[in-house]
Formats: sequence, C-alpha cells, structure tokens
Amino acid sequence: MKNVEINQRRIDAAPRGVGVMCNFYADRAENATLWDVEGRMYTDFAAGIAVLNTGHRHPAVIAAITKQLERFTHTAYQIVPYESSVALAERINEMAPIAGPKKTAFFTTGAEAVENAIKIARAFTGRPGVIAFSGGFHGRTMMGMALTGKVSPYKIGFGPFPGDVHHIPFPSELQHITVDDSVKTLERLFKADIDPQRVAAIIIEPVQGEGGFNAAPNKLMVQLRDICDKHGILLIADEVQTGFGRTGKMFAMEHHPVQADIITMAKSLAGGMPLSAVCGRAKVMDAPAPGGLGGTYAGNPLAVAAAHAVIDTIQKESLLDRSISLGAKLRKFLEAARTGNASIAEVRGVGSMNAVEFVDPANGCPSPEIAQRVQQRALEKGLVLLTCGMYGNVIRFLHPLTIPDAQFDQALATIGQALKEAIEFPVSA
Repeated sequence: MKNVEINQRRIDAAPRGVGVMCNFYADRAENATLWDVEGRMYTDFAAGIAVLNTGHRHPAVIAAITKQLERFTHTAYQIVPYESSVALAERINEMAPIAGPKKTAFFTTGAEAVENAIKIARAFTGRPGVIAFSGGFHGRTMMGMALTGKVSPYKIGFGPFPGDVHHIPFPSELQHITVDDSVKTLERLFKADIDPQRVAAIIIEPVQGEGGFNAAPNKLMVQLRDICDKHGILLIADEVQTGFGRTGKMFAMEHHPVQADIITMAKSLAGGMPLSAVCGRAKVMDAPAPGGLGGTYAGNPLAVAAAHAVIDTIQKESLLDRSISLGAKLRKFLEAARTGNASIAEVRGVGSMNAVEFVDPANGCPSPEIAQRVQQRALEKGLVLLTCGMYGNVIRFLHPLTIPDAQFDQALATIGQALKEAIEFPVSA
C-alpha cells in the first residue's frame, strides 16, 4: 500500500470536517515509535493527543485486554454489570484529589465526560448556568462546543449552542491578562449577565490543552474555590488531557492548594482504549436519578481492563517521577533555544505537559506560520509534533512517559534542527 493511494481514498470516502494532520498512514506502533504503511519510522510526540502516557501497546495493557477478551467484550454495564468496573471506580475514588466520600461514573469520550459533569452539576444545584474560560477546550459535542472558548475550527457553522454558558478570560502573562482581570470579569458577569444563584458550575482546565498549555495559577484556583463556596457553585476540573501523570501528578489539581467538586478524565486513562470518567463528591454524583447517566458502551470491559493496567504501570514504573524529569530536561533545552531568539516568546509547562509559543520578531504578534514550519520540519525528520493555542502559534510536546532515554535525546536533537531551519537560528542539540 502507498500513502498517497490511501490518502486519495480518504478524501473520496470521508468528510473534510474530520481534519487530518499527517499525509501518511499508521501500520504499527511500539512505545514511542510509529511505522507507516511504507515502512518509514516516526517518533511520536503527539501520543494520540495525550492518550498514550504509557506508550503504544504497553505489554501490561495488551495482556489485560487479551485476558478480558477471552471472557467477554460487552454486556452493557447498565444491564449486566461487572466487578472490574466497580473496582476501577474504587481505585479512582481513592486517587482523586477530592475530600470525603466520592463516586465515579464511566463513559466513553472526554466530551461525554464533560457533558455528564454538567448534567450532574445542574441536577445537584437545580441551576442552569455554567461559566467557562476563553481558550478552554471541552469537546465537539453541542455542550462541549458551547463551553469551548475558541471559535475556529470548533464552532464555525454549528450554532446555535446551548444557552446559559458564559466565558471569562484565562490568565496569560503574554496577553497581559492577570488573575485579578479574570476575577473582575467574573464579578462583572454576575452583575451584568447572570445571577450567581443561577450558576451551577465553573469549569476549568488546570492546564489548558488546545488553548496552549497555559497553567492556571494557584491564586486563580483559590479565588474560584472561594467564589464557588460563597455562591453554592460547583467547581469542575476538566482533567481530560492533564490526568494520569502528564503534569507529574496523577491529577493536575494536586498542584493546587484547593480541590474541585467534580473531575473529568479520559485520554490516558485507558492507554488508547475509549474510556472516560467523572469523579466527584458522593452527594453531588448521586443527584441524577437512576437512568439519568450512562450509555450503551459506557465503561466497556476491555477499556476498563486497560485502565487497571495503566494505573498499575504508572505506579510500578514510577511514571510520575519520570514525567517530572523528562519535562525538566525538555524545558531546559527549549529555554536554551529561546536565549537571544525573539521568535520564541515563552517556554512553559508543568511536568511533561510543555509548550513553546512563537511570535513574529518584527512586531511581537502571534506567529502560527513559525509554529507550522517547526512542525513540518520536525515531521520531515521523523518527529510528530502538534500545534495548539488560540492563534495556532504554539507547539506542544506530548511524548509518552515510557519513551527510552536515547530516543528522547534524539527527539531533542530533531527539535533543535527543526527550530534552526524554521526560524533560522542555530540551536545546539
């Protein structure tokens, strides 16, 4: 098979609305490496958009899926339940940084987890309103799009969206938005647009994913927690991208001195299998009536088995520590590349959730063109990178936490070469 032939078949058979970044097609994968159908090898710093913290085809994950495959693949948990799902809920309840009794419900996608978190918050509070942040990404379903704080490409042509969803700015030093600015906007929102007594929840990513890997300051989380407590509002942490070791903690909320009422999770929860979850305070989670939550494939037994193996692997292989060490090494390299380089506006990150933001050195404006050139040069050299950010001018790094050291070092050298070629600045590898 040839990539170009398959690509034409895709164009003919699949809609253009499903955007595809690469013009090659995967044949097989192992840990941090992909091979295409023509035998070319790539180092994967996209990891299925932060899904593969434990790498492609981790042996423990394969073994767990295989074992479950020999027993049963589907019963619909809501019809005939299974113990493995109960056990996984117990494990997540024990790990999640939420005080007191907790309960967990399973779904299939991150967007589905977000949708259900909003349903649960509305059922518990009896209120309709939700507040989200500019730059945030919460999915491509109708409520997910309403919550998402970026128009292109997610919202174009799909409105109207569900009502009673409001946005406030996310703090950003580069955009000169402070925590005080965000909080003052929220206070004005309560005066001008919605009574806080009509707000069910505030939803926030502890580190924005598609928005550019912007980390929420502790000060913001503390003030949001105070505001929520004052008005009886629930705080939802969307950890779909940050969860399961990406930031050096099992959950990114562990970096903050306050806690959320509900946490959504997906992506690296099940090592590539479709599984998501909502964990929250027991009283909150019990608000919907029986039948109000669920889904035909929610908590699929193969995915649940994979999730048990992922959690075991994170613990046995000390992947939280490895997330911190790999991230520190990458940031040090990127900071060295930034020195004297006006095209690199900022290097930022938490654990192994890191990014570099590019601007036009002539005017300081966001430069998606430079980010795209870096991405393309890296891809030509066999390294898969992703862009993100409100302006598409950010490169994010999502390497598997299991990547071998030698392969990681070679990837850094490739990044250095791509930067040099894309912005004509020598970067030492």
